[in-house]
Amino acid sequence: MIESATLSASARLYQRAREILPGGVSRNTVLRQPHPVYADHASGCRVTDIEGVERIDFANNMASLIHGHANPAVVAAVTEQLSKGTALTLATELEVRYAEHLLARNPGFEMLRFVNSGTEAVMASVRAARAYTGRPKIAKVEGAYHGQYDYAEVSQTAKPQNWGSIDAPASVPVTYGTPPGALADVVVIPFNDPERAKAILDQHRGQLACVLLDLMPHRVGLKPADPEFVTTLREWAELDGSLLVLDEVITLRSEVGGAQTWYDVTPDITAMGKIIGGGFPVGALAGKAEVMNVMNPLADPVLFPHSGTFSANPITMTAGLTAMELFDAAAVDRLNGLASRAIDGIREAIRSTGVTACVTGGGSLFRVHLKESPPLDYREAFATPHENRQLARLLDHLFEEGMLMINTCAAAISTPMTEVEIDLLVAAMKRGFEKLVATP
Repeated sequence: MIESATLSASARLYQRAREILPGGVSRNTVLRQPHPVYADHASGCRVTDIEGVERIDFANNMASLIHGHANPAVVAAVTEQLSKGTALTLATELEVRYAEHLLARNPGFEMLRFVNSGTEAVMASVRAARAYTGRPKIAKVEGAYHGQYDYAEVSQTAKPQNWGSIDAPASVPVTYGTPPGALADVVVIPFNDPERAKAILDQHRGQLACVLLDLMPHRVGLKPADPEFVTTLREWAELDGSLLVLDEVITLRSEVGGAQTWYDVTPDITAMGKIIGGGFPVGALAGKAEVMNVMNPLADPVLFPHSGTFSANPITMTAGLTAMELFDAAAVDRLNGLASRAIDGIREAIRSTGVTACVTGGGSLFRVHLKESPPLDYREAFATPHENRQLARLLDHLFEEGMLMINTCAAAISTPMTEVEIDLLVAAMKRGFEKLVATP
């Protein structure tokens, strides 16, 4: 056994963590070999670990930080609110003000309810759809991540050996012990394939509460949905009497009103999270008043009773409102421009090095795949063992060069970033590609 005194501070801390936390962590995304690296402090777009190493943060806590770390305006507003109370039995004006702000960002948002995470937002959206329609089933895209909910997580880790035919994708559980009834109530459709999706949905007419869709699903390849695909799902749901639920937990950062403004559709419900918390845990669902009123506690009967101890707590409301007021149209356009600069630079690095790779993305998000061309759906995005090994090498290289990435080699741009940070990433990415080409 290695003597503790010879280990790094992070290694010693991980030894302690493994004694008390399953796997030594509370969220799997912080794991890396041979141990997690522990943060000490962060400011703007940079994070410093407990060894004193500073890195540029392109992960931004899994795309949840739009203004990076310790934004002065958010810190000041939260500091002031801390002295007034952090969680109150009474309602606060902050909840009303923040709801008004979020509704004003998109004309399709008529009413809103706050929750505590993106998972909760999706869960509540599905339950609201069931309450509104009186139907049990939902449909979702194969491979799409929608949080940790028995129904919404189905198929997100499907593999070639169990994902079934493309004409009838299997409902594959993520968690051992998932009830068979939950799997039976989830209809899985392929991404960006309107004809196949419609054929599958037609087999379940009159049974679906909703079609759940992420317009640019990360695990499916981070490629924006084709307009024809989105329109097909919208029209099918309307004819069927089911709802269209958009998961914009990640993609809301793409435009002032979310990625849905790229399309000529209005969803019935939109689930939100991540950036709307200003760095604190948060979720929300917004949608048509008629649908959202299933949660109205003054109705008779109440179709969907809903509450939450920390929902709309004043700290999150303060941080979120401050952050989103700062994230106006000019800020959105600037971030999206930086992401475009990164994508263009990485594509040029791919061309000049000859590495087998491509880039996908939209808004202020992008992802590097070690594939020749952008994947069109989950099955094409699924990485081979060789691709996974090469990806791990690339991520380790970027980490050593001072770049924090999401563990799929995806990035989420934050407002403290400038062209300097973007160009540093592109240069580091090019050196990483050169290593992959030199040692395939």
